[in-house]
Amino acid sequence: MRKYFYLIVVLAAVFTTAEAQTSTADSVTQYARENRLNIGGYGEMTYTRNFYSDNQYRYRNPKKYKDDPSNGRFDIPHAVIYLNYDFGKGWKMGTEIEFEHTGTGSAIEIEADEGGEYEHEIEKGGEVELEQFWIEKTFAPWANLRLGHIVVPVGLNNARHEPLNFFTVYRPEGESTILPSTWHDTGISFWGVNDQFRYEAQMVAGLNAMLFSRDGWAHGAAGSAYEFKPANKYGFAVRGDWYATTGLRVGLSGYAGQAMHNTYPNEMEGNGKTYNKVKANVFIGSVDVTLGRWNWILRGQADYGYISDTPLLNAAKLNAPKSSPYNKTSVGKNAISLGVEAGYDVFSQIAKLHNDRQKLYVFGRYEYYNSYVPTHGQSNYDFTKRSCIAAGVNYFPLPQVAVKAHWSNRLLKSQYNNEPSINLGVAYQGFFL
Repeated sequence: MRKYFYLIVVLAAVFTTAEAQTSTADSVTQYARENRLNIGGYGEMTYTRNFYSDNQYRYRNPKKYKDDPSNGRFDIPHAVIYLNYDFGKGWKMGTEIEFEHTGTGSAIEIEADEGGEYEHEIEKGGEVELEQFWIEKTFAPWANLRLGHIVVPVGLNNARHEPLNFFTVYRPEGESTILPSTWHDTGISFWGVNDQFRYEAQMVAGLNAMLFSRDGWAHGAAGSAYEFKPANKYGFAVRGDWYATTGLRVGLSGYAGQAMHNTYPNEMEGNGKTYNKVKANVFIGSVDVTLGRWNWILRGQADYGYISDTPLLNAAKLNAPKSSPYNKTSVGKNAISLGVEAGYDVFSQIAKLHNDRQKLYVFGRYEYYNSYVPTHGQSNYDFTKRSCIAAGVNYFPLPQVAVKAHWSNRLLKSQYNNEPSINLGVAYQGFFL
């Protein structure tokens, strides 16, 4: 999943000049310019022990499941291979193949809500995905045109989602809940670098309003249950990054597009159709910042989403055929995610370890997110309002490898049980050729 991939993979790059920072924000093919062929990737291996009930009805009857035993799980969330080639004369190609959770084919999920339904996960082709496949022409550093399947860099997580770009064992929870993660779609992108700025504008296939949900808002809306991606409507994304000074980057990103009538078959649009005038226009805004300096790394982001016509959209979802691949849960008109984390490299104070390029970050993180902010008259589900706190360590024996451990606690409204856990992981990230 890589549009921005740092050759300097030490957690959050501490660059020597603003110009150097800007150059490292280019595409994945920019990092080994002496080679026409580049092969790389990243991966994560994790273990979690959850000290709360994993019963799918735990939000319906919290007292009943308060004293349930703990549960554990192993996982390989992501294993990714990059293959990129420079044809010359400004022409490049890039591909990214991702294996998620070690499997292929469709998967069964249990909704952890008051319904507790078993459902097939909507992921075309199972859990092996082609997340990038594009051809690019470079006219100048400030003018690059990319066509194909690309990453949509809205939010900090989508723009910089490799495992060495966040402290926690898993990707930050809030953004990964309310936005597609990683958000990738087919379209066209214009991007460039000019002095201390990197900018990008995209036109891609639109989101699908029928795949918005209460527990994930737009998380599943970029997917498709078919062998193709319906593109009756289009979405527009923009991103700008300002490399203000040494180690400091500030980013703004956003998305706009109509999400209704963007499915197959397109039966809800036409003369006399009940939902013909429903647009479900989606607007997403995000601001994020990273600072890597003085042996500190700080990251923060804030995301806000809006979708129109939610009463009629929810009616359309409820009236969809039972056999359809749509998500039947209600959609809130808004979703929000706020997150901040900070870590200090304690090995920076030990000369031998610092000179050996080893690092040990001790970090803390706080998040608040809500995937379902209802409009007037909609039901309220308080379990979608969550705060998360986390504390842990990241050990880097090498710049490309991290051993991670953290304790976290998901804090819900008082009528529900909090959800603490311990998480361990090993991650790598780099180019092999």
